[in-house]
Amino acid sequence: MIRKTRLFTPGPTPLLPAAQFAMAAADIHHRTAEFRALYERVLGQLKTFVGTKNDVLLLASSGTGAMEAAVSNLTSPGDRVLVLTAGKFGERWEALTKAFGCAVDVVSAPYGETFVAEQVKAALKGETKAVFVQATESSTAVRHDVAGTAKLLKGAGSEALLIVDAITGLGTTKLDVDGWGVDAIIGGSQKAVMIPPGLAYLSLSDRAWKVAETSRNPRYYFDLRKERKNARKGESSYTPAVALIAALGASLDWIAAQGGGDLVAGREALVDNAETCAAMTRAAVEALGLRLFGRGPYAAAATAVLAPEGVDSGVLVKELKSRFGAIVTNGQGEMKGKLFRIAHIGLFDYMDTIGILAALEQVAAANLKLPGFAWGKAVATAQQVYAERTSVAAAELVNA
Repeated sequence: MIRKTRLFTPGPTPLLPAAQFAMAAADIHHRTAEFRALYERVLGQLKTFVGTKNDVLLLASSGTGAMEAAVSNLTSPGDRVLVLTAGKFGERWEALTKAFGCAVDVVSAPYGETFVAEQVKAALKGETKAVFVQATESSTAVRHDVAGTAKLLKGAGSEALLIVDAITGLGTTKLDVDGWGVDAIIGGSQKAVMIPPGLAYLSLSDRAWKVAETSRNPRYYFDLRKERKNARKGESSYTPAVALIAALGASLDWIAAQGGGDLVAGREALVDNAETCAAMTRAAVEALGLRLFGRGPYAAAATAVLAPEGVDSGVLVKELKSRFGAIVTNGQGEMKGKLFRIAHIGLFDYMDTIGILAALEQVAAANLKLPGFAWGKAVATAQQVYAERTSVAAAELVNA
């Protein structure tokens, strides 16, 4: 049979066709009124998508560039900071803060788990200037408690900034940025907004901007003060990724259309979609006889599945690709060869989810000896979860 390549990875994610068309047509110069109108519109839409009253800035970089910008603009050499880590991207916060000369305290949890409030509270010091965390740790498919961490900081009377990498969290999990008191939040283009890699976006609170004005770190390209000043004039400080910005505008328009023209409703629909696809996948994987990685709480951005003992997860990843054109990701770091991840970010829907689960059944039948294996068991379980979740949603809509 022919094979159609499909991405089931937590970034890059499948591209939105409307965004691809917008990129192809983005033949405009960045120092023109035409581009300024586009830029201002997209920045305004991003505020709504993120869910903040604060300015949102766009950078021509990967999400890691925005993470570096958060560190370089919101800390100074010698500042004591607290990093909460339970995976590869938490470790990235640790590496970045050390690179900029911070005195770094670390609360870590094993891969597949999350930290508890008591650990964070015990590690928090009076001189802690910032706390760095992921909304979701995509390397392990675990969700962290951003709301609880924000509440803990307030309850402790801490002045520390809360800085959140939501690169895979935005569009897959509910985040109340301003309500919770998140001081910096970061997103990336190759995730829920369904366009290619190359753009990062972030927003800072008023408290964070005050710190940025006094930071002693050297900054040039990632000087957020300069970027905000130019953004308010509809321009970027340096050459922007024009085609990607056009694509982002098209994507945000599409998301709004999913909410009947309301971008907030569209964002919520995107999150609910990810939650449903993730719930279907988790239930199906367990019905198949495989085990989920870790103890949760599980993220909606991706599902991490343990390979059976004695089986290299890379074999299953290669089989899904070679037989069905389905691209899933192996484990990262110490989990390479031990697990694989199926994503639910952005342009994944019911049909995609059923398809990857059916392919997984085929691969399992050919490569694994799972007790109680039966054709269609995983898919039927996913069908049931979908029916339950969508019937509840439909009933709530009728009763509203």
